[in-house]
Amino acid sequence: MANWESKSVADTVDNISENALVLPVIQRRLIWDEGKMELLFDTLLKANSFGGIMTIQEDVSFPPLFAFRYFTKDGEPVSSISLEKLEKNHSLVIDGQQRLQSFYIGLTGSINRKMLFFDLFSDYNNMEYDFEFGNDQSKLPKTNQDRDEKAIQETKWIPVPSLFMRLKETNDGYQVAEEFIRKLNIENDQQKAHINRNISTFYNNVFAGKHVGMARVNVNRALDSIANRQRVVELFKRLNDGGTKLSAFDLVASILKGFEWKMEQFLDDILKEYSDIGINQDSLIKLIFILRDNHSKEMANLQQEDATFAVTNSAKISAALNALKKFLKNAGLYEYYKKENRSFIPLYFIAYHLFHKNLKDEELEHFFDNYDTGNADFKNMYSWIYISLLSGVFKSRGAGWIPYKTGIRKILLIIKEFKGKEFPIKQIFEMYRNHPVYFYVVFDESNLDRLDQNFLFFILYDRQEVTRLQDIDHVQPSSLLERKGYDYAQMNRVENYQLLDSGTNRWEKSGKSLQEWISSSVSNKALYLKKHLIPEDENLWELENYEELVTERRKLIINQINRILAV
Repeated sequence: MANWESKSVADTVDNISENALVLPVIQRRLIWDEGKMELLFDTLLKANSFGGIMTIQEDVSFPPLFAFRYFTKDGEPVSSISLEKLEKNHSLVIDGQQRLQSFYIGLTGSINRKMLFFDLFSDYNNMEYDFEFGNDQSKLPKTNQDRDEKAIQETKWIPVPSLFMRLKETNDGYQVAEEFIRKLNIENDQQKAHINRNISTFYNNVFAGKHVGMARVNVNRALDSIANRQRVVELFKRLNDGGTKLSAFDLVASILKGFEWKMEQFLDDILKEYSDIGINQDSLIKLIFILRDNHSKEMANLQQEDATFAVTNSAKISAALNALKKFLKNAGLYEYYKKENRSFIPLYFIAYHLFHKNLKDEELEHFFDNYDTGNADFKNMYSWIYISLLSGVFKSRGAGWIPYKTGIRKILLIIKEFKGKEFPIKQIFEMYRNHPVYFYVVFDESNLDRLDQNFLFFILYDRQEVTRLQDIDHVQPSSLLERKGYDYAQMNRVENYQLLDSGTNRWEKSGKSLQEWISSSVSNKALYLKKHLIPEDENLWELENYEELVTERRKLIINQINRILAV
């Protein structure tokens, strides 16, 4: 049974500072952004409900249920610690971490090197209380035009930690308000009234009001520690129905950390080191299951062995991911994965193949040192990933092919039979054909318009940065081609596409024929032609020669594809 207690925010923050409230390792990291934290303080001063807090009481001298960590004061991750027995009573926060962490940071610390500020001229009549994080008080907004016309438009920002500390020292909201009025040289009676009222409201809701409803559940010591941990994890899962939702993988991570507390450090280290190639918590956990030859692991079937496998093999998993990163760099794909959110599916299997090599960790470090002189694995991986990405294999292609399910399952069935051998490109391609999945190993005019456009642009622009901020522009404008009688398919094909930044496309280039655009606006003609694979023959730039332009540009694009595919 839970024992409910009402506490003030100030007392709760004191409990956090004294480490009487701690976070079990099963909790995820702080995910609230500055905007949510600011909104929580506005909610607090309005005296609105912001939900209860659920804790598990743990007693001194007993072994803790979980490894635990202290709250962060600056938003940076804090590592969990594991003790044989507790040196003092504390409570594990099972639900309410994000709210408590926000109060602790806002009242006593900072996040992203920004401190929380409170506008003393907030419009209390309409209960609009303005909070904002900033690292330079002078750069905060000088006015607030969204306020009621009768309210003060000017702002007067003060650091919340300073206000909190002074109210704590004096326990007198009126005195602190008078101190700020004198310090800020306020003479206007309306402004004085706002400062008095807003500081009073802050004091009443942070110090005097019992706004934090805290439920404390006691541990049943009659149960063994494993049963108690499972009970707490189940409670944690049920509480996920409210508040800030955890993803399925958040819950899996919590369960794994419940089995093995060192999972937290493993996840933190890997995500910090390899986030640049697109790995996140979800893909990392999925990778762990794939490495164990079980891609479809369900939450209900998680076992101690899953967490033990990850922690025991953490160095080798890191070595495999490091080799994967080197592969991407040597293969010219690092920028492709670094800049955008790409499908991680092919990277699972390159990492898998590397992990299961009969190599020591330090040997994996240098596995691709000879990538250009006879590394058969590199050649096979390179051809497989380029052909698969160009063909759009990792996007839904019909015929029952769902990449994240069917694709992973069928590729894993093949690749697990080739542990320690060469990467099985031929067998994977054979599986594509038998499924069937449409893919191409020869690229010509018959399939150019069927290729994955994003990856094709990446290749077309010689694997340079291609971002979503760029527009797909018609080399010869569709408006002019339509007047010449060309239909939709003839105008909208990759041979008539180029990428331009949005400003250039919509203003300078807008509606100009290729001939006019090059003549009037392109300062470095040779560079432009080379970058966009435009034929050098100026006669082809004329609108009347559109079909010849398309034919010649198609050849340039296909040559570019074949050049890059040649390993």
